[in-house]
Amino acid sequence: MAWQLTALDRLEIQELYARYAWGIDLADLDLALSTFTQDAGFDHLWQGRVEGHEAIAENLHSLWNDRQHWWYGRQHLMNHFIMEPRAEDGEVDVRCFFQIIQFQTDYRTNFVFGIGTRVDHVTNREGPWRFQSLKVNAWTEADQVPWKGEFLMAERPKHTPPPVRG
Repeated sequence: MAWQLTALDRLEIQELYARYAWGIDLADLDLALSTFTQDAGFDHLWQGRVEGHEAIAENLHSLWNDRQHWWYGRQHLMNHFIMEPRAEDGEVDVRCFFQIIQFQTDYRTNFVFGIGTRVDHVTNREGPWRFQSLKVNAWTEADQVPWKGEFLMAERPKHTPPPVRG
């Protein structure tokens, strides 16, 4: 009989996502890295895929420091989890939706920065549940929404206006 994902496992996996968000949103490198296995893969829309703690740390430092005005004040919210155990004990595929809420410090206002889906592989082979791989699918174009139904919408017209300055 295949192994069963317990209610406690599900809660611990949800807490893994919370620890990840607290780590990346508040620039807590130790907390962020503690959510990944040593050889984890991190596939981030703007930075591409990297593997291992050193490369993940480099990506996070770039987000936190090179584009701080763009990152500071974010909250990553993950929800609507679907957890599907793999055949191997302690290996789970997790799908979820995400929203990024942001506090814009210059204007002192809040807004939704982005939304999308995630497809992650979590494992407990190193002890606590950790990300083995993490893939961010930010919805920046209509074809990035993983729509299963027939796509009937007319696509947005492509138009590049001419410059207005002479």
